Amino acid sequence: MRVFGQNQTKVTVVLGTQWGDEGKGRVIDMLAGEVDVVCRCQGGGNAGHNVVVKGVKYRFHLLPSGIINPNCKSVIGSGVVIHLPDLFKEIEENEARGLKDWQDRLIISDRAHLVFDFHQQLDQLQELEKGTQSIGTTKKGIGPTYASKIARAGIRVGELVEDYDNFSEKFIALAASCKKIFPALEIDLKEELERYKGYADRIRPYVKETVHYLHQAIKDGKKILVEGAQGALLDIDFGTYPYVTSSNCSIGGVCTGLGLPPSVIGEVVAVVKAYTTRISAGPFPAELLDATADILQNRGCEFGHIIKHKRRCGWLDLFSLKYTANVNGYTSICLTKVDILDTLPSIKVCTGYRLNGKTIEYFPSSASSLNKVEPIYEEFEGWQTSTESVRSFDKLPLNAQKYVRFIEDYLDIPVKWIGVGADRESVITMSDSHNS
Repeated sequence: MRVFGQNQTKVTVVLGTQWGDEGKGRVIDMLAGEVDVVCRCQGGGNAGHNVVVKGVKYRFHLLPSGIINPNCKSVIGSGVVIHLPDLFKEIEENEARGLKDWQDRLIISDRAHLVFDFHQQLDQLQELEKGTQSIGTTKKGIGPTYASKIARAGIRVGELVEDYDNFSEKFIALAASCKKIFPALEIDLKEELERYKGYADRIRPYVKETVHYLHQAIKDGKKILVEGAQGALLDIDFGTYPYVTSSNCSIGGVCTGLGLPPSVIGEVVAVVKAYTTRISAGPFPAELLDATADILQNRGCEFGHIIKHKRRCGWLDLFSLKYTANVNGYTSICLTKVDILDTLPSIKVCTGYRLNGKTIEYFPSSASSLNKVEPIYEEFEGWQTSTESVRSFDKLPLNAQKYVRFIEDYLDIPVKWIGVGADRESVITMSDSHNS
């Protein structure tokens, strides 16, 4: 199960390749046993990473999924935006499920920005104002917080724990600015400031300057794993804009969200679901609107962790994956949820797009063009037998092997792991001989 190469000081990155919900949490958990530090680099409470250990499901939104591993540190980086009430609630809920001894292992960047309740209110009001043009955000305040950050009006964690009087002044000014945009915002300044005085004391022990910490860890030969949130097609710059998240969930977000140079990045593990899903509004060329979509949805438990809606389901879109591979430079693939396809008599894979009747070689930049494309499919015979107990590639049904090999050949990237169930042990690790 080893992912690290000869240069063990290189940072390994795990990224979602589609519209999120690919199964990144269980991949992080799988690899975290080999590392010293696991980092979140961007996003906020809009992430939903599940890890199942011995039948117990841990749910992570802000905490790095690797925090289950008792032998590694967990860093929430400067590119993450943090709603402290949700962070403490998440810690308490996972403690109830069995999370232990996290206090000495959690590190929070002093540069990470704070999400406030009024940011979440603002998120909801902005979505309502858009009406039928709404994007379908999680309403967790992520977009408004990044907007405050870019406007240089945001407030960092370090400002809360280092100088409360300065924090108070900035909080009042930021609240007033947001209320000018939406007078309907309800903000009790006195109550909020008192609440955050308590939060400052609770969070202070975990706050550090993390750029130095991570570079020292690299210098000391520590193994670092970076956990991306969301997926490449939700990236603010390279995703299906404007139906995207508000952060860079591609490889660039790793550098800007942690203060790491590109030269320290080694493996980039692409987490690919064996079919495609999307939780929110926006173009979805390979979407299915028939009984097969219902099968994928029900067998795959495709319901949002944050927005409690059914996920839209479709065939695997290799054409979009080729695009995100170009952006991110994936070096290996973890193919998840192959078992969900077990009952299908035939399976399709999107290998190209036609736009206005012509085959195109590029992934369209605009949502309007993507809404018009016609997917080009390759069809495969299904295997119609359970793969859930399989633990080696040569024991997979022949048609499942063909499916995996087609993905590898099309993307020219090796599949190193295959997920065939929700539990931690439900994974096939590919042999070196297969990948050579």
